[in-house]
Amino acid sequence: MRKKLSEMRYGEEGVVIIIGESLRDKVAGMGIRVGKKLKMATKQPIKGPVVVTVDRSSISLGLGIADKIIVEVDG
Repeated sequence: MRKKLSEMRYGEEGVVIIIGESLRDKVAGMGIRVGKKLKMATKQPIKGPVVVTVDRSSISLGLGIADKIIVEVDG
């Protein structure tokens, strides 16, 4: 099932399938690329950042960025 990174639940895992074109270079430097598996670590309520784990690294992303990353979620 496809969903925005910002819509993932705690502990949910998925593979990045689409990244907004304007963000590709910015998030690639953080290790987030199409085909990468990631896991939702924490999610702050009410427009706060989300923290995902990619290759054993924790990365914090603002909701605006997380809304532009589409993930194929397991299950």
